Order: sequence, then C-alpha cells, then structure tokens
Amino acid sequence: MIEKEQITLRPATPEDDNFLFAVYASSRAEEMARVPWTPEQQESFLRMQFTAQKQHYAAEFPNASHDIILFNGMAAGRIYLDRGPAVFHILDITVLPAYRNQGIGSVCLQAVLAEAGNCNQPVTIYVESFNPSLRLFERLGFQRSQEKGFHFLMTWSSTIP
Repeated sequence: MIEKEQITLRPATPEDDNFLFAVYASSRAEEMARVPWTPEQQESFLRMQFTAQKQHYAAEFPNASHDIILFNGMAAGRIYLDRGPAVFHILDITVLPAYRNQGIGSVCLQAVLAEAGNCNQPVTIYVESFNPSLRLFERLGFQRSQEKGFHFLMTWSSTIP
C-alpha cells in the first residue's frame, strides 16, 4: 500500500507542459480509441482541447494551484485546486495509467479533505457519470449534490454525516 510520505506535490511550471499534455491525453485515451482518426488528428484535437482547458481554468480560477503529483519523486499525475473563500474546488485530479489503482489519488484527495476540514470548508469536484473515479469520491464521503448533463457535482463536507 502507498504511504503518504511517498506522495509529494510541486507547483507545475511551463517546463511541465509536455508532461501535463500527456496526463491530459491519458484521460481521453479510451475516447480516442473509439474515433476513426489518425494519430496526428487525435494529437491535434487533444492539443486543442488541452489548450482550451488551460485557458478556461486560468480565466475562471486564476488563483488555483496547479501541482504535479510525485510518487517517490517521479511525476505521476496532476492536481489543480482552487482554494476559494467559501469552498475548495478540485478542478482536476488525474493520475497516469501506470500509477492508477495504487492509492495515489486517494492520498492526494485525503490531504485536500484534511486541509479543507481544518479550514471548515466544503470540497467540490465535477465528475462524469461514467468516470470510474466516481466510486473513489463516494468512498471518500463525497455526495452527489447536483447533476449537469453527464456531470455530477460531488460535494464533501466535514459536517456531512
């Protein structure tokens, strides 16, 4: 089992862009496997979407932290978190496929929940209804508080029984 000491975060820098793109692309791999596009078309589409996501996050959450998740010093994923005045909102947490299902995401999320709990803040994240990580969020005590299309707004609060 993963020990929390094995997981650290460091702020993302412009030099991390290729890594962050790879993390983003990994989150869309299943979807890309279903389209009849060439690898070049897929990469072009994914780069366009990655850029749009970055611009959206920058515009909507200018004070959010963008961190690289490190497992034993190796880049294993990303977590973007906006620590707003009324709520901590997780913009994204993605672990590379080679590191999934080992507890890395759980350790990162438990740290966010502990920090939010210490500040008496709820935590929210949008999760697609078909995303396997939905079970993880539910196990950690997140509840479905809203549905928008195929996204659930999941909310955790230290006051939720």
